[in-house]
Amino acid sequence: MEPAARCTPGRRPHAGVLISPSILNADLGDLKGTLARIATADTAHIDVMDGHFVPNLTLGAPVVQWIQRYTTIPLDVHLMIEDPDRWAPAYAELGAWSVTFHMEAATSPLSVARTLRSLGARAGVALKPATPVETVIDLLEYFDQVLVMTVEPGFGGQQYIEAGTTRKLERLRERASEQGLDDLVLQVDGGVTRHTAAIAVSAGADSLVAGSSVFRSADPAAAIAGLREVAESVG
Repeated sequence: MEPAARCTPGRRPHAGVLISPSILNADLGDLKGTLARIATADTAHIDVMDGHFVPNLTLGAPVVQWIQRYTTIPLDVHLMIEDPDRWAPAYAELGAWSVTFHMEAATSPLSVARTLRSLGARAGVALKPATPVETVIDLLEYFDQVLVMTVEPGFGGQQYIEAGTTRKLERLRERASEQGLDDLVLQVDGGVTRHTAAIAVSAGADSLVAGSSVFRSADPAAAIAGLREVAESVG
């Protein structure tokens, strides 16, 4: 199966805040319909969980390969799995635009990042809410994206944890600016609504992962447009 075309590695789909609906909250029995309903999104966020790093178990590489075949939306893959050193490259090989793994799970995170980039994907690293920003603050040049989890990873529909998140984003954005890392994406994932989107973007986020607020809406496209409007008004 030939992977779909993806964005040029190292480049964003556009210069504004990225809206990335999480299909974890969608009807997984109708993935083609789901992809059609979020056609106006900048990327499609795909949560891969192994039942070990997090208690939940979701889709894996075969389904990601199927999704890649049926959409031109760039795939933003979030690996909540053990041993990403071994498994992360496979998702880059499938054609994912971005592959994010957890710092807490990686043995050699810089090696994983180099491999992902060499395979043509953006390399992302994720931090749980309790993981100090110091674990990645001096390594930003090796990554294209830092995902600040605003909920405990593993399940959708949780409430945004504001305490600590704002300061993490502010510190990451400040350090990225100091180092001239203008293409570094700061992403938030969990409990993103119009209200919390404004808080996150004000603190420096430029990629919003939204699940429930998009897919529980009667009109996902309108929900995406609403998040984009909020992000643009703050940015």
